[in-house]
Parts: sequence; C-alpha cells; structure tokens
Amino acid sequence: MRTTIEISDELLRQAKRRAADEGTPLRKVIEAALHFYLGKRPKNKGYELKWRTEKGRMLPGVRLDDRDALFDLMEGRI
Repeated sequence: MRTTIEISDELLRQAKRRAADEGTPLRKVIEAALHFYLGKRPKNKGYELKWRTEKGRMLPGVRLDDRDALFDLMEGRI
C-alpha cells in the first residue's frame, strides 16, 4: 500500500542511513520500525507480589504468642 507521511528531516536521514548501511530498501527499515513499535506494547498486568522466603532460626527470648513482648524486643526495649 502506498501512503504519504510527514516526518522530520533528521529522522528520515537516519532511516535512509540505516537502509544504506544494511543494504535494504527504506520501506523495509520503516516497516521493521513499525513492527517493533506496534509489537512491543506494554501489557497492564497489574501488581504482582513476589513472595520470598528466608531460612532462619528463632532467637533466644522471642515469644511469638506475646505481641507486646515481641514489639519490645524488636524495638530494643528489652
């Protein structure tokens, strides 16, 4: 299909230079650029939580059943 578009002179020069360097027609360079642009649309997948576990051991004096004592220990009050 034939069409007319207006692009900046510098962009056209770069595209022509790329076509000459690769030995391909300007049409192929422009088509490749459009394929790249149209094919790489970011998909909005939303937020993804990446769960990571760590191996460890319980420190002496830690009691998980006493919330206040646990906070005191974490904040250095004990």
